[in-house]
Amino acid sequence: MMSRILVIAAVAIVGGGAAYYFMNQPEPTPAERLESAAQDAGDALTDAAGAARDAAEDAVASATEQASDVAQQASDAATSAVEQATDAATEAADQATTAATDLANAATDQVASLTSDGQEWIQSMQDTGILTKEGFNYDALVLAVQGSSLSQETKDSVLKILADIKASPETFDAKMQELKALFAG
Repeated sequence: MMSRILVIAAVAIVGGGAAYYFMNQPEPTPAERLESAAQDAGDALTDAAGAARDAAEDAVASATEQASDVAQQASDAATSAVEQATDAATEAADQATTAATDLANAATDQVASLTSDGQEWIQSMQDTGILTKEGFNYDALVLAVQGSSLSQETKDSVLKILADIKASPETFDAKMQELKALFAG
């Protein structure tokens, strides 16, 4: 119990000494007050400058981050546009290639059909005796050409060859080769 009394006495002495010091402390002079106010103002100015610097740094960092985000979005949009344009060009090239291939196949089929039809037509003219190795019946052959299912362009070419043979019978063999070449494609 004694130790408690000693502790209480020590706290009372320290508390009394502190109260005496604060009570007897002299009033600051105007110069001390001015110095204290200047110090407080300087501290406040330093704190304000630090806060302004921090705010400016934060604003610059935020603006930089936003600019970076915008630049990335623009880059992404440009990349996407290039990819879409490339895809569209590839698709168009594929379609053009397919169309060209289909057209070439159709033309090949038409030439093959013309060749086959022309050779069959010549054979039928030979089978009926209208066309022989020694000559031909001009009028019957012209009627057969005009009534055939050959294209008008082919009919015109055949009729011209027949007219050439009629005008110059000595060209019969050469003109027959020309006629066969016409149908051979």
